[in-house]
Amino acid sequence: MKIIQITDTHLLPPGGRLHGLDPADQLRRAIDHICQTEADADLLVITGDLCNDGDPEAYALLREILAPVPFPVRMLLGNHDARPAFREAFPDHPIDAAGYVQSTLDSPHGRLLFLDSHEPGLIGGRYGADRLGWLRTSLERAGPQPVTVFIHHPPVPDGLAHFASIGLHDAAPLMQVLAAHPGGVRHIVFGHIHVPLAGTSREGIAFSSGQAMSHRFITAPADPAPWWAGGNPCYRLIQIDTLGFRAYGVEVGQQPIARAAVCAGP
Repeated sequence: MKIIQITDTHLLPPGGRLHGLDPADQLRRAIDHICQTEADADLLVITGDLCNDGDPEAYALLREILAPVPFPVRMLLGNHDARPAFREAFPDHPIDAAGYVQSTLDSPHGRLLFLDSHEPGLIGGRYGADRLGWLRTSLERAGPQPVTVFIHHPPVPDGLAHFASIGLHDAAPLMQVLAAHPGGVRHIVFGHIHVPLAGTSREGIAFSSGQAMSHRFITAPADPAPWWAGGNPCYRLIQIDTLGFRAYGVEVGQQPIARAAVCAGP
């Protein structure tokens, strides 16, 4: 299964700019590239902070930019989003019985879980008891299948000083439920931190984040006030198959300088 991950698009109403960047232009360039080079993908997942201020005009712009995508799209909510405005703009997007923007998708290589960690009024995230109940049921229905988890806020320590107080505030119960799944957790995929990160939790669960589509941080784990930076649009190609889980970073707009020779080995 080929999945495209985009994260932290931070759209504003048309014409808006953040830190000197046009988030809509960043996303359009990425979507054009994806449609040209990855049209055989099975799914696009956008892991939260879809819009910067939860503005209805920004969600309308997001709907317009995503219209050419030729395969299904699942979106998650981040702290910058607004659940009512999102649901109004995307009325057909899957939600759970309580109205949270979370769902499941079964594949030949296990169940995909899309979790809603958005909590109004918090910069960090929350995954309360009602959402945990949905997760337990979804894991039970997965049976012996492994699961791959998509969420905006990292449910694991990220080691970044800037995010020390704005992570997932109740991560421990979520990780306990995931770690108890008999089929295992193949990977946890998230956004929020605006830099690429990969690691393994204390429970032995692998995790990683994508690079932000819009503005991103210059990586400085110990700095509580790191610098924002621009750059080319970025997304990830995720492959889930009989070999396991792999994620490849893609940067739109790179300039080729020479073609590598074929390496026959050994």
